[in-house]
Formats: sequence, C-alpha cells, structure tokens
Amino acid sequence: MSDQARFQWPVRVYWEDTDAGGIVFYANYLKYFERARTEWLRSLGVGQNALKESTGGMFVVSETSLRYLRPARLDDQLIVTTRVLEQGRASLVLVQQALLFSEQATPVPQGLVAENEKNLRPETMPILCEGQIRIGWVVAQTLQPARIPANIMKALQ
Repeated sequence: MSDQARFQWPVRVYWEDTDAGGIVFYANYLKYFERARTEWLRSLGVGQNALKESTGGMFVVSETSLRYLRPARLDDQLIVTTRVLEQGRASLVLVQQALLFSEQATPVPQGLVAENEKNLRPETMPILCEGQIRIGWVVAQTLQPARIPANIMKALQ
C-alpha cells in the first residue's frame, strides 16, 4: 500500500459507545481503529483467523499513540481511515484517523480505498481522533516476534 493509499471504513456512533453526556468514551476510538484495521486487512485478502490457521502467526498491537481533537457524539457517522506509515520485517506502523462524516452527504459505502477518495474528500472532514498504531507479527502459540509472511508483505505493496 503506498504512502498515499488510505483505506476507509464507516462507523456509526451508538448509545453503547458514549458516556452519560452522549460523547464517545475515549477508549472506544481504539475499538473503531481495530475494526478498520481488520477490514483493511480483509480488503487485501488477509483474513486474520484464516491467516492464523495457515501460518501459525498473528498481528498484535504493540504500541499506540492517540490524540483526541474533537468529540464524536451519539448518532454521528464517522469515517475511520488506515494507511501504512512504516513497514518493517516484523511490524507495521499505521496512521489512523476518525473523521466526522457530514450527515448531509450520502451514506458511505464500506471499504473505500484510495481510488475512490476523490468522491469523499476526507481532507475536508473534521479530524476527531488520530493516532499511530504499531502492529507486530508474532507466533500465535508463543507470542514471540517473527518476520511478517511474504504473502502479506506482497499484499501491502
């Protein structure tokens, strides 16, 4: 995936995501980011369960750094983006953002990628939360770091 390629995944804010004031609880952005990463990998043909069964390995989150800029609220529709910032032999650093999608626009289809971004223009959407997430490849049984399989590295190109 090129530096400019950005995967997008829509998320609706539900009651269960919010605190008593109707604002998204800060830790739920990590859940939104997790869903977008999972769907990003799936869009590349990398189903995590099948991958674990076939290779004996899996991705785990090893580091997160988030900035909260504006609150998301009950019923907001968000676009959560994922793009690769750094690619190592055993880990990836991803940049993820939760953007506020305008309610006046048409509903967002799932799994949009870079070629379709011109239709959504994410650069015009307010950034609510952004972060860098490092995911590492480990042997599932031992949780020891290992080299990311070649087929996954190829899918990221």
